[in-house]
Amino acid sequence: MSTATPWIAVTGATGFIGRTLCAHLQANGYSVRALVRKADAATSLAASGVALIIGDLSREDSLTALLDDAAAVIHLAGAVRGSSPESFKRTNVDGTQRLIDVASRSAHPPKLIYISSLAAREPQLSWYARSKHTAEQRLQATTERLDWAIIRPPAVYGPGDKEMLAVFRSMARGVLPIPGDPASRVSLIHVDDLVEGIIACLRLPKLGRRTFALDDGMPDGYAWLDMAAIAEGVWGRKVHALRVPALLLDGLAYANLGLSRLLGYAPMLTPSKLRELRHPDWVVNNQAFTEATGWHPQVTLRSGLEKLKRSIG
Repeated sequence: MSTATPWIAVTGATGFIGRTLCAHLQANGYSVRALVRKADAATSLAASGVALIIGDLSREDSLTALLDDAAAVIHLAGAVRGSSPESFKRTNVDGTQRLIDVASRSAHPPKLIYISSLAAREPQLSWYARSKHTAEQRLQATTERLDWAIIRPPAVYGPGDKEMLAVFRSMARGVLPIPGDPASRVSLIHVDDLVEGIIACLRLPKLGRRTFALDDGMPDGYAWLDMAAIAEGVWGRKVHALRVPALLLDGLAYANLGLSRLLGYAPMLTPSKLRELRHPDWVVNNQAFTEATGWHPQVTLRSGLEKLKRSIG
């Protein structure tokens, strides 16, 4: 699959962030090659001109084809749901290690941008957080031959999102459920800003083996009531904050975990995930990233919600 034109390789291209990233890469003049499990799940990507490599992170032959003559690889693929530590380790750690190994063996190793998670900052909280932290450590342990950057986004929202969308849809109906302390604070970022940040990082002549965080530029992030106040202005109605009883959420999480193991599905709400949701400080500062890349966020939470309002109602 050799070509005279360098490619940008992408894993996780069929996901919420991945689809937006591929579109923005193409709009910026890049040729994109994506690793996908099944071609029928990526028909829109193929139709847009993205070259598809069928396979996954468990197959070195797929990864070798993905990285052939690639100038850079943007690693988005990862497990966000699971019923055990192993279910996260398999993809987030072992899959990342396999990608690192293939990239490191290349005659001309591509730059590697790993889209991790702010959760990696607190690996003790959840299986997911630990797996992302461990994957970061694997990348940090590579030889100087591999040039990389780790990007830790906070909560990401925008068209195609399924996690934050549930919160915004509830606020549109006038209710904001709060899973923990109402004083907890969180940073946010719109998917368009995130992918433009990734592209700004991609343009760096050398990534410098650095770890970055980025957000929408709101100092000290948002408390739950801050989000409710902004949503009130967007939807023109009162948004009532409702703290969900801890015992109720705990019961739901344990029941969901038990059922998932019995029925064989990958759960989102588990006791492990609840510890993440209840953490009081998910705030970041993007100053270091902006200084390194020149990137600045363009989408405020209010303008982001105005965009979502058209699809939410």
